[in-house]
Amino acid sequence: MAFDYINEIPPADEMLAAIPLPDDLREIKKNRDREIRDIFERKSDKFFLVIGPCSAHNEDAVCEYISRLAKLQEKVTERIIIIPRIYTNKPRTTGEGYKGMVHQPDPLKEPNMVEGIKVIRRMHIRALRESHLPAADEMLYPSNLPYIEDMLSYIAVGARSVENQQHRLAISGVEVPSGMKNPTSGDFSVMFNSIYAAQREHTFIYNRWEVRTSGNSLTHAVLRGAVDSYGRSIPNYHYENLMAVAEAYLERELANPVIVVDTNHSNSNKKYQDQPRIGLEVMQSRRNSDLLRDMVRGLMVESYLVEGAQKAYENVFGKSITDPCLGWEATEDFVLRLADVV
Repeated sequence: MAFDYINEIPPADEMLAAIPLPDDLREIKKNRDREIRDIFERKSDKFFLVIGPCSAHNEDAVCEYISRLAKLQEKVTERIIIIPRIYTNKPRTTGEGYKGMVHQPDPLKEPNMVEGIKVIRRMHIRALRESHLPAADEMLYPSNLPYIEDMLSYIAVGARSVENQQHRLAISGVEVPSGMKNPTSGDFSVMFNSIYAAQREHTFIYNRWEVRTSGNSLTHAVLRGAVDSYGRSIPNYHYENLMAVAEAYLERELANPVIVVDTNHSNSNKKYQDQPRIGLEVMQSRRNSDLLRDMVRGLMVESYLVEGAQKAYENVFGKSITDPCLGWEATEDFVLRLADVV
């Protein structure tokens, strides 16, 4: 037998009833969602920043980090909306390695996905309680979305998922901004086709139901760089790249055209220290073009309490166990500099 059935996952409605999002936090998220939506609908000139660890693996460290973000948000509130990155699923290129808290709530123990869903719900609720900043997560598995959708203010679809039909259809039923990354090949048409599909209504099978969606008008483009046939990184954050994407956007019938630049991954060739430089170059490009100033409205940054990365067994508090991240001092300096040039 190819499958060994280990644990039956409880239905999403049971899990949400067992670990509910309190009404006061639901109201905080609702108000924050409105602020973020206003950026996409051109009712606000604020810039937004999806920032945080490459992957969450320790609740205390995540909440400490996001509490610091909350204090930083107070300093830049007139210009920047901060959306904490709490990524609880981690794509693995080869299928090996830590796959996130949903799989392993304790990275040093065996996978336990029922417990993982409980752990990430409690972590999201605690982080929101302590910071009043609802978070972003990556939709690596559409089947996981119903377990955390009520707590998210932003959803990312990764470079390896953006061509998948189920991801596109699932995003069409989401009510918060959802970023479609360009695929690792760098083919912008794939990204635009994904945005087009997600902005339209569909009928399909989801969460054991036949569902009908109304389309997500806040679906948008995320540029994360590409990889050529030799495995070399090709950045796509430079002025010429941004202008090409912006002009291609205008040729398509897409609502709320927005470009977000991922400052890490293939844009930085995983040189995480370059993220501030890349982010500030993007801001310079915005100053040189009215079109880019209108369309480029956000950045993604990988950042944590301690810079770099470690093996899980090293157990350094607030240090990534997947891709290396900016440390807190560099993060704070970058966000303050960013606010000065928005």
